[in-house]
Amino acid sequence: MPHYLPAELRLPRHLPYVKLSIMKEVRITVAVAAVLRIFLEDPSKTRHGFELMKATSFPSGKLYPILARLAQAGWLERKREDIDPVAAGRPARYLYRINPEGVESARLGLAEESRAHLRVTPKPRPAFRERPA
Repeated sequence: MPHYLPAELRLPRHLPYVKLSIMKEVRITVAVAAVLRIFLEDPSKTRHGFELMKATSFPSGKLYPILARLAQAGWLERKREDIDPVAAGRPARYLYRINPEGVESARLGLAEESRAHLRVTPKPRPAFRERPA
């Protein structure tokens, strides 16, 4: 550890490998919210892209960038399916699962998104006036 850090911020040298989990903030759009809701239905379940495409009705060009952003932010874990492609007759899929930190962040983000929608008030419509004939 560099010595310019105060002693209370330095890690002891005897600690083995320490993994720090830093969650990045994700902008919760309507599309991101739809994907997160599917993961939150059963957080322990792994899902693949085609299953998510069917559930959301999103094309691959919309879904996979969302999955990539969520994985990059640390909300999702992504791993390759462990199959024999020849025996299965298809290539191995990527499997996605929301991790515990992602569950917490997603729930907070979705709650914030719902509160934001409640704060929005529609513009008043102009009063109806008949046109002169």
